[in-house]
Amino acid sequence: MKPGYKKIERMNATTRIIHWTNVFSMIVAVATGLYIAHPYYQTFIADPAVDKYVMAWNRWGHFIVAIIFDVTSIVIFYLAFSTRFLKVKPYKKDIPTQSNIKQFFEVFLNLVTLNKRKKFDSSYLDSFNSVYFTIFHLLLVWMLLTGLQLYVHGLASGLSSIGEWWPWMLHLITDWTIPVSGWLIGSGPTASIMDVRISHHYTMWWIIAWVVFHIYYQVWRSIFWKEGDINIVIGGGKYVKIKEDDKEA
Repeated sequence: MKPGYKKIERMNATTRIIHWTNVFSMIVAVATGLYIAHPYYQTFIADPAVDKYVMAWNRWGHFIVAIIFDVTSIVIFYLAFSTRFLKVKPYKKDIPTQSNIKQFFEVFLNLVTLNKRKKFDSSYLDSFNSVYFTIFHLLLVWMLLTGLQLYVHGLASGLSSIGEWWPWMLHLITDWTIPVSGWLIGSGPTASIMDVRISHHYTMWWIIAWVVFHIYYQVWRSIFWKEGDINIVIGGGKYVKIKEDDKEA
């Protein structure tokens, strides 16, 4: 460890596993989702059609990683309020208190001024990152709901292998995404399942943009702060300078 620094634990094994599970699930979701929307590679034409099922395998993989996102989202929601796993609760950083608002803009100013202004404690989760991750989870929830609406739209008969209750429940909790998608896309009263499909597709690109900035910002912090922020998702901790008060203690 570099002299004058101390290690701060930020993520335990559970949260790191969830993080990397989501990373690989997202890669699969994007790859299969793009294929479902527009098949971009060709199957082996010489093979019998009965042996291919390329679209079916892509839809299956897409559905499985969506279920993984569902489960991890529930776990993350629990951990956000857990007193056992996290020292700083994310939901507390999302509350627009005076201190949180001040910290949010200080972190933002630190970013846009290229570290020439840093007037906040970077040891633990800050309000800027907390709000940023909250946006990600809201995008993910919308992605899941619109995806389920597209899925249940394929069960036009109202039947499924596990009974009528499953399509009925999915319609109950996702049919409202049709008018909302129409409002977002601009179709108005003529909203249809195609608006849901377009909204689902656009949200994917927003999530990809979110990921690009997230990676960039974590690398940026690691370079400018020299506290090893990029190590948080690998080793679980980062390093911060020891304050004078800590040295005297």
